[in-house]
Amino acid sequence: MKRAITNHLAGLGVVLALAAVWPAQAGEGHDHGDAPAAPSANGPQRQPDGSVFLPKPAQRQLGVRTMVTEEAELPRSVELNGKVLMDPNAGGKVQPLNAGRIEPGPRGLPSPGQVVRKGDVLAYVVPSAAPIERSNQSAQLAELRAAKSLADKRVARLKELADTVPRKDIEAAESEAASLGERIAAVGGGLATREALVAPVSGVIASAHVVAGQVVDARELLFEIVDPGRLRIEALAFDPALGADVGSATLAVGNQRVPLVFVGAARSLREQALPLGFRAQGAALNGLAVGQPVRVFVQTRQKVKGIPVPVASLMKSPANQTVVWVKTAPERFEPRTVTTEPLDGLNVAVTSGLKAGDRVATQGATLINQVR
Repeated sequence: MKRAITNHLAGLGVVLALAAVWPAQAGEGHDHGDAPAAPSANGPQRQPDGSVFLPKPAQRQLGVRTMVTEEAELPRSVELNGKVLMDPNAGGKVQPLNAGRIEPGPRGLPSPGQVVRKGDVLAYVVPSAAPIERSNQSAQLAELRAAKSLADKRVARLKELADTVPRKDIEAAESEAASLGERIAAVGGGLATREALVAPVSGVIASAHVVAGQVVDARELLFEIVDPGRLRIEALAFDPALGADVGSATLAVGNQRVPLVFVGAARSLREQALPLGFRAQGAALNGLAVGQPVRVFVQTRQKVKGIPVPVASLMKSPANQTVVWVKTAPERFEPRTVTTEPLDGLNVAVTSGLKAGDRVATQGATLINQVR
């Protein structure tokens, strides 16, 4: 019995092994073939030559926009590292003349970002004096008050004897009494006066370094006030000859281009570089802060022949080369390797790799570059 079962299991194993080796055959009319599944020809795909097939519906969905290029004589530009500074004619600093204790102003202590007007009282400084100095002033004030009382009584007596006393004696006594009154006012004011910290210009509080009750020293910086619409830009040029070849300059703030007015170049080097000063105005500057690093694009008087394209059109190829996508057919984009030079922060000058009349992708180039 056991031998029959063993023989049956052995035969079943041989049949299963032969079935695994023997190729399976589909029934008649059900052969699917050995070819792989064909990719969909209606979706975006990368072609063997590196170009991208992008149907019209996909172009609209990705927001692809193109522009026709034109060749022109463009100013040769230099990109410099810069920094935002306060305009000395539109900003100011608030510093106390004397050491003392801070007291809030009529509207409290201002906070950074608060709008103030010229002449507003920001805070008070109560002058600090040693106890011996205050006691000496108090003693001097008491002596002056006593002398003033005697002077007033003497003037009253002389006026009663006006018929027998010369007029000049009465006038001298009155003058002495008035002088003592002014000295009392001066000494008393020195004991009770507070130094008012007044806003020198209208603008926005850029920085505040005080709290109520804080003891500050003379000439300590307490507040900085700037006008966000009027700032200075300082750029460092490592080529001193650039200061005499500045034609124009721009500053890129987000997607906006702010023109800069060249003020002048310094006559002394700083960190082996020549500082260049520019003046900027406009509502686009509201997003900048004093001390913020920026990029300044200086257009020189030299010209270069090239094709201006937006910076958003520049992509990187797998070989880390700078490319732009050119629309060669209604649904076909080809990558073109280009060389560029800076122009104004929002655009670059393509000096090779493109020709006039090419249609370059300006929006959606990043998505085209990701198609595989």
